[in-house]
Amino acid sequence: MGHNIQQKIENLRNTLHKYNYEYYVLDNASVSDFEFDQLLKELQTLEMSHPEFDDENSPTQKVGGAITKNFETLVHKNRMYSLDNSYSKSDLLDWEKRISKIIEGEITYTCELKYDGASINLTYENGVLVKAVTRGDGVQGDDVTNNVKTIKSLPLKLQGDFVDNFEIRGEIILPLEGFNQMNMSRAALGEETYKNPRNTASGSLKLQDSAEVSKRPLDCLLYQVLSVNNEFDSHAQALEKARKVGFKVPETIQVVQSIDEVVAFVEYWDKARFDLPYETDGIVIKVNNIRQQEELGYTAKAPRWAIAYKFKAEQVSTLLNTITYQVGRTGAITPVANLEPVQLAGTTVKRASLHNADQIALHDIRVGDEVYVEKGGEIIPKIVGVDLSKRPQYSVPTRYAENCPECDTQLIRKEGDAKHYCPNDRGCMTQVAGRIIHFISRKAMNVDGLGAETVELLCKEKLIENYADLYALKIDEILPLERMAEKSATNMILGIDASKQMPFEKVLFALGIRFVGETVAKKLAKSFKNIDVLLAADFETLIAVDEIGERIAESIIQFRNQPSNLLLIERLKDYGLNFSLSEEELKHQTDVLAGKIFVVSGVFHKVTRTELKKLIENNSGKVSSSISKKTDFIVAGDQMGPSKLQKATDLGIAIISEDDFLKLI
Repeated sequence: MGHNIQQKIENLRNTLHKYNYEYYVLDNASVSDFEFDQLLKELQTLEMSHPEFDDENSPTQKVGGAITKNFETLVHKNRMYSLDNSYSKSDLLDWEKRISKIIEGEITYTCELKYDGASINLTYENGVLVKAVTRGDGVQGDDVTNNVKTIKSLPLKLQGDFVDNFEIRGEIILPLEGFNQMNMSRAALGEETYKNPRNTASGSLKLQDSAEVSKRPLDCLLYQVLSVNNEFDSHAQALEKARKVGFKVPETIQVVQSIDEVVAFVEYWDKARFDLPYETDGIVIKVNNIRQQEELGYTAKAPRWAIAYKFKAEQVSTLLNTITYQVGRTGAITPVANLEPVQLAGTTVKRASLHNADQIALHDIRVGDEVYVEKGGEIIPKIVGVDLSKRPQYSVPTRYAENCPECDTQLIRKEGDAKHYCPNDRGCMTQVAGRIIHFISRKAMNVDGLGAETVELLCKEKLIENYADLYALKIDEILPLERMAEKSATNMILGIDASKQMPFEKVLFALGIRFVGETVAKKLAKSFKNIDVLLAADFETLIAVDEIGERIAESIIQFRNQPSNLLLIERLKDYGLNFSLSEEELKHQTDVLAGKIFVVSGVFHKVTRTELKKLIENNSGKVSSSISKKTDFIVAGDQMGPSKLQKATDLGIAIISEDDFLKLI
């Protein structure tokens, strides 16, 4: 009997998976809604009376019901990079020129619409969905698997053979029609309506009850497959096969042969996008050939093989009421325009960045002006011009602030710097607190139990003046603070203490050295192994590190030349923070390739290109993306381009094979 029941459940599941796929992906239903609902009810009844045949990817999961109290943060196996943006044909031609220097031969491109929603990374094993993680900061995101399973168009089980284990990335969106319906029913109930589809889609993923998520008409459009052995020759081929096994891959993707064809695609969709059922804010252009993508690799922030083209931003005009000034943790001053509130691209805009004094002078922006506002890069609004016909009669040009809005110190502006600075870095409260807030932030020391407001309070009460002081705080000092209970005080001290475990690269980023972002800190930690070697390095040694430019090198030297910074580091060492790579990290590192610069080119068989680069760095070598007379070795795989070969031969650079390299280390 049990076997028959199990068989019946399996058959129902497979049938319903198929119907789901036909209805939501192919848009071609083969049964009526009534029949579908009857089968689903039958399956639900059988599952409830036979929990021994449970399957977390049953079609009944689409109805939701699982509760997630806390969304666990998970590190992405493959980092989710952001894309470089372009706004004109000349930007696209510049990109083409850059990639043509690295890639030989024909390049074809794929053009895809850039959907405006929430990015998601899905992991499938043996044909079933096992994890769904939000983009987060690109390095780690939140596990929202229960909620994502309720999205009707997403397959919980694949229809046919694909790669065994893989990740697939896409955008979770809210179609405009569904969004408007949701708002109509909210308005009818007298509830506040949602602002825009993008934020609503994103917020839906963090609802605690997945049954609530299932009521929202979310959709999932897929755009990238990642698998260990890269079973596909091209990006378009991978997506074509993904579509066949049940993923909703947009039909609008097109493979083109030239930048002119890319531009034609852009021009077409710039008008046609308004007829689409979803919001879209641009086009993504990718090099189609997967081997060429590998050859191009990544910069610190984005893939070299892809670029986003942003459609012209929406523009509105409104009144500029006042200009105020903000001081950041590095002392940089940012002028802010306070505007008459106005609707722009689905959100209410009250403030816009004015960037710096030159920008204000360039557009001659004045208080009382009617100004044109755009969403630059779709996130932070910016002022792009003035309606002079509406300028008040007695208007006067803007005089840029001469003193710090926080501490009244006279501002300075160095030669070649776009911004004004407040030099009072020790006495200016906002800078002092800003540096500590950066230090404790999630990507830096990730101190639990301590937030920005508490840091400002601790500074105001003179309990801390810098980030080293955090480690000297005592419970009885912080208990008298307003709104500070015994439990929160204990949690704060425990959080500060636990942060001593953070690895060297995080500590380095937390120090707040100008221009040393998260990725640069990682690079420097790996290259120099500990803080003493890093701070002893001269300018030439610093810029020899891949992706470390003159600006970063100068900033590190400037940081080291301030005795107060060295004093802080000594104190932090005494408190037990990590200022060198751990034994575990050092175990895989040698100095075998110290001082040697490598260029990696072609296709490899024993190790992947990424592993090869890692091996070079772990053995103290440097990886460069282009050949120059400084290059010591080229590790050449199959299909290395002829012009690279020519350049290497002309410069007399040693060309070695994958096997030669592995012997070398």
